[in-house]
Amino acid sequence: MKGLETVKYIVQLKDVSKTFGSNEHTTTAVRNVSLLASSEEFIVLFGPSGSGKTTLLTLIAGLVKSTSGTISLFDRSIEDYSSLELQQIRATRIGFIFQTFLLIDSLRVIENITLVLRFAGKNKKEAQRHACRLLQRLQIDHLAKKFPKTLSQGEKQRVAVARALANKPDLIIADEPTGSLETRQGFDIIRNLNEYSKEQNSCVIVASHDMRMADHADRILHLRDGVLL
Repeated sequence: MKGLETVKYIVQLKDVSKTFGSNEHTTTAVRNVSLLASSEEFIVLFGPSGSGKTTLLTLIAGLVKSTSGTISLFDRSIEDYSSLELQQIRATRIGFIFQTFLLIDSLRVIENITLVLRFAGKNKKEAQRHACRLLQRLQIDHLAKKFPKTLSQGEKQRVAVARALANKPDLIIADEPTGSLETRQGFDIIRNLNEYSKEQNSCVIVASHDMRMADHADRILHLRDGVLL
């Protein structure tokens, strides 16, 4: 993992816009957004539904291309990465937490996590050991052999967090990670993400409606109609 010694900013956006559609039927989801995000930062992005939060996260991850402006990851323009390089970065240096979890129902909990580790090149035994440590940290090691369809919403989200942390990523992107959780469960998720960012010298960017996030944020941003306020 690269620290502040070699990477000045994890994420850099300059005048980034994203427009969907063509001709007369276009929608600008993100409009002229500029942003710098560094290691050890826990950044919370607030905004109502339809404000462009999810689009902004996908732009940062290189999952969609911007219409205009420049985006850099780890001090290098996204445009300079090949498709394969971006895939490798997303597999090894970026952890994703989705509101809908996106767990693989046909795999047990521990397999959902070891799959990510194996894809990043870890051997089977190493992946198993690390996955077990993550499950213990999130207090769900008793769920290791269960299938996702048997889990509660809160348990699924903890598994999704464990999967996101598996490769010790430099950047964690989380889209509404506490949206379907009870107060206590949501607090535990926030605490774990905040602790991780400080322990691993990583950057966490969270899009949320959950005002509980504000108490843990190093920086709070507001997005409305695609504009960063």
